[in-house]
Amino acid sequence: MGTCQIEWKKSALRELKRLDRQAVPRIIAAVDSLATHPLPDGVRKLQGSQHTYRLRVGTYRVIYELYESRLLIEIVRVRHRKDAYRA
Repeated sequence: MGTCQIEWKKSALRELKRLDRQAVPRIIAAVDSLATHPLPDGVRKLQGSQHTYRLRVGTYRVIYELYESRLLIEIVRVRHRKDAYRA
């Protein structure tokens, strides 16, 4: 698999801006590393979806969708772990 393009949903960018400023650089670094390794150790596939995965970054969760055929990763949600899975 080649390098994937990373796209952020507007809602995910808004959520990122609301987070603790010390956590934001770690989250961005973890998301950037997904471009070369879209399924690193510790990533879990979420039930009920074919393309949705979860990445742990400390107490935060990055929910993303991986489309291997288009080499695209779309960041859907960035939230604290207690709120990450609520609709």
